[in-house]
Amino acid sequence: MNIDFQRDIEVVQQVGAVPRILDVVCRLTGMGFAAVARVTEDRWIACQVQDNVNFGLEAGGELDVETTLCHEIRQHHQTIAIDNVAADNTYCDHHTPRIYGLQSYISVPIVLPDGRFFGTLCAIHTETAEVNNPQVIGTFELFAELIAWHIESIDQLEDATSQLRKEQQTSELREQFIAVLGHDLRNPIASVNAGVDKLLRDGWTDRSPTILTLMKTSITRMAVLVDNVMDFARARMGGGISLNLDPDRSLESTLTEVVAEFRMSQPDRVLETIIDINRDVVVDHARFAQMLSNLLGNALTHGSKDHPVVVKAVTDETEFVLEVENGGEPIPPSVMERLFLPFQRGSTPHGEGLGLGLFIACEIARAHGGALSVQSDESCTCFSYRMPL
Repeated sequence: MNIDFQRDIEVVQQVGAVPRILDVVCRLTGMGFAAVARVTEDRWIACQVQDNVNFGLEAGGELDVETTLCHEIRQHHQTIAIDNVAADNTYCDHHTPRIYGLQSYISVPIVLPDGRFFGTLCAIHTETAEVNNPQVIGTFELFAELIAWHIESIDQLEDATSQLRKEQQTSELREQFIAVLGHDLRNPIASVNAGVDKLLRDGWTDRSPTILTLMKTSITRMAVLVDNVMDFARARMGGGISLNLDPDRSLESTLTEVVAEFRMSQPDRVLETIIDINRDVVVDHARFAQMLSNLLGNALTHGSKDHPVVVKAVTDETEFVLEVENGGEPIPPSVMERLFLPFQRGSTPHGEGLGLGLFIACEIARAHGGALSVQSDESCTCFSYRMPL
């Protein structure tokens, strides 16, 4: 289990009562050093300290956990209180007092309400002190319980805040999804409906093949929208983009086919390719074609028509790199921040599609173990995909 120790330190420091508790502890016992410590199987970290004797340990400082008595407390969850180490039959020969030169010691476990062991509230002194009595132990245990409840409350508040933020994001995505999908399906549905009406009204004419071709194009657009929605849903639900890896097929041919399709559909635009793949690159070719298609479509939509769109695919000893570069205005910083989020349509006034293209491209990149990034300035905008080999 990964533990965020820095967060634990910050949580304890958020508890406003802790400095006062440590001050009261030192005044009550006459001891010179007190601390709230985060204790795990292999680490002892001070979260908050009161050091009146220059012990030299600050918040965030660590001790070797096996040199501390807190290590034993973590195992048995029992308080340890020692008035005089030299006269204590159990701890007179213990390594902890000897290492740190202690004559008195008290430490109580901090156990969260759900039963998790967090650490200890402890105090030490180089002289004897009266701590092994019901009054002092009871006070320490009350303080430890108070600290535990504060920590739990902060955890619950952060969880509730995080859950609320997720619910708000989900609600926003749902509203965007309904609005955008309804808008983008309206046109192809209207086109198909108009074509059907005309065929029913006029019967078969010389124009019928053209009408059917337009209707098929509209149906294809709707199918692409549905596919994008399904990919989006799988990614949002945590399943990620599924892959069907094919080690036998040439990646160069897949990339070349995608570029050829765009050259045919947009003959007025210049598409240049630089392909130098001299190693086997195992990918899901359908998904990879989808990623390049989304990147190329974005470059042709938002890039300057006066500059070529360049597709570069190369391998070296360690990685495969795919780049799609276009000229034109740089991407504004406000757009750049949200570029790979769903339902982002860029900065064009009449954006088409669900705004899922770059989001899905990013998910495909992640599914292949790579990463998609973008750089944009006055000279060009370049989307780069890098995948370790």
